[in-house]
Amino acid sequence: MDLGLKDRVYVVTGATRGLGNATARALAADGAKVVVSGRDQATAAQAAEAIGPNAVGIGADNADPEAATRLLATAKERFGRLDGILISVGGPPPGSAASTTDEQWEAGFASVFLGAVRLARAAAAELGEGGVIGFVLSGSVHEPITGLTVSNGLRPGLAGFAKSLANEVGPRGIRVVGVLPGKIDTDRIREIDGFAADPAAARAAAEASIPLKRYGRPEEFGRTTAFLLSPAASYLTGIMVPVDGGVRHGF
Repeated sequence: MDLGLKDRVYVVTGATRGLGNATARALAADGAKVVVSGRDQATAAQAAEAIGPNAVGIGADNADPEAATRLLATAKERFGRLDGILISVGGPPPGSAASTTDEQWEAGFASVFLGAVRLARAAAAELGEGGVIGFVLSGSVHEPITGLTVSNGLRPGLAGFAKSLANEVGPRGIRVVGVLPGKIDTDRIREIDGFAADPAAARAAAEASIPLKRYGRPEEFGRTTAFLLSPAASYLTGIMVPVDGGVRHGF
């Protein structure tokens, strides 16, 4: 199936590793050009080099108010156009509801929520018909995840923002989608499993609760997200797509 990605240009944030990186690789493999970002310039440049000649790396923190302008300008300067953005950011530190401090909430809000809003708002102003804005969210949009209080508080709100944005920019032919990863085998998930007294037992228990009985692979998430960002998904907007092996109990 031709996804129509050849020569289209996307910005993918949080793409030096994990889910953002997997998506950037999938986009580039189908012919797209990508601007990949991460907090560290050297790491972003290395990630882009590993993806190939149709990728450029930019050091940018989503929490930085200037990040959106820099990233979108780079796409246009380097590749001559902008067709979409995937907003991904590393999850905030684990913590309980009772112990999470004001400072942790403020840092999480700046990075996970406000940074994403700024990026989406800037992209919406630049994109034309056929453009797309994607958010990497979490299964916590529907059901809280034990120990991830900040994420539980912020991701559902960001999903609400995404839905509102979809309604506003839809008449201009711009789509907005959210992707809800479950247990995908990334460094972040291994870190979370590692907080358990017995990490191996924690993983085994998690796998047992997944209908497909295994963690997902990053490339599986990347291919799904690349499809959602592609012209092949041109009538999908305002939706939250779980990539979780069937773990969500609702329809």
